[in-house]
Amino acid sequence: MTAPAPSFAQTMERLRAEVDAALDARMPAETEPPAVLHRAMRYSVFAGGKRVRPILCLLSAEAAGGDRRAALAPAMALELLHTYTLIHDDLPSMDNDGLRRGRPTAHRVFGEANAILSGDALLTLAFELLAEAPAPPPYPPGALPLELARAAGSRGVAGGQYEDLAAEAQPDVTPERLERIHRWKTASLIAAACRMGAIAAAGAPETVAALGAYGESVGLAFQIADDVLNAVSTPEQLGKAVGSDAERGKATYVALFGIEASRARARALVAEAIARLDGLPGPAEPLRELACFVVERER
Repeated sequence: MTAPAPSFAQTMERLRAEVDAALDARMPAETEPPAVLHRAMRYSVFAGGKRVRPILCLLSAEAAGGDRRAALAPAMALELLHTYTLIHDDLPSMDNDGLRRGRPTAHRVFGEANAILSGDALLTLAFELLAEAPAPPPYPPGALPLELARAAGSRGVAGGQYEDLAAEAQPDVTPERLERIHRWKTASLIAAACRMGAIAAAGAPETVAALGAYGESVGLAFQIADDVLNAVSTPEQLGKAVGSDAERGKATYVALFGIEASRARARALVAEAIARLDGLPGPAEPLRELACFVVERER
């Protein structure tokens, strides 16, 4: 008898374990000096995240017709950079959060200075990994760090965080400004994850573009789902504070459109994302399932 195909949950867990094993082998040991800094880095990286961005990178490599192992270095780099953004987002000077992934935030455990330094070190290690893994032809060797840098800078995650903070408690945030915030802060890195996976697998330029468009729609849906969860979930389910968006007057889809309209918009974005997967040279079903998971998740 043929063994049954693994479920989506099993696929996610298998890929998460692959990413975690690779990160564990590549990151400095907790005992290596400066030990406090390395403990802080590992504390945040191995706090139990879903690894959505690196898994998207690996699945995109396969959907582009390649071997996911070719995308392991960019997958690790994506998770390291994402973790750095979470550490800095949680700082007292930004969102001042005390809970992340069900545990005290890094600055509560290691102090603010050490948390900042651990984020800086994770960001730097991300680009070190990409420097060691040049992109294959037809792409220039620096294509992977270029993708990540563009997604993470002032026209991406950093700019989105600035806009997010600047929009707090402002009564006149427009839908256009809200979408720009979420495209930069969340969707840019998720789109980069898909593009980087396809590039690492030497996917055709049109495949890279299609997967990037898929990732942007998934990223926006992911952020809308986060906005909804912050409004309706519990700290135990979510692993972090809930209701904080409304308390701070953050610009969110829920604040502008309400919960049901936000859910409908997220579902529409998932449909847009799935439509981008038609005609890819490799298996696309895991990416379809992941897009649905983004809006159905409870944490």
